[in-house]
Amino acid sequence: MSIFGSIASAIFGSAAHAGELPPAPAGPSAPADAPVVTAANETKPAASAATPAPAAASPNIVAKTPVDVMAVLDKLDDATDEKLDWSTSIVDLMKLLKLDSSLTARKTLAHELGFTGDMHDSAKMNVWLHKAVMTKLAENGGIVPKELTH
Repeated sequence: MSIFGSIASAIFGSAAHAGELPPAPAGPSAPADAPVVTAANETKPAASAATPAPAAASPNIVAKTPVDVMAVLDKLDDATDEKLDWSTSIVDLMKLLKLDSSLTARKTLAHELGFTGDMHDSAKMNVWLHKAVMTKLAENGGIVPKELTH
């Protein structure tokens, strides 16, 4: 499984196994252009006049129903004793999900997601990776606040 696939599986799988998690919010905390997954597992923007989103280049885990990514990650964060800043750090996000957060793993993830920048500038790569992962989660059935994708 790809590294992104492991990230998506950890988040979407956690939502599926946590029966006490509420359904994805439809109110103000959900961005207006957050994707919605139809019964046929087609990812479409929430706006009804929009066309279906293009298929992603890499294999992905698609949520069967929209998943509130922040709620899942906050719940996981509450269950750990370690202080992690998953909302801004790709390293902390991967640690929270109990995935390898090494530079090698992050470079592999960067290749998977199409990073074209300098792999030796890990700070820029990490910032790009975090946003790319959040964007990719949103494209695959996750409800992610805009501030985490832009």
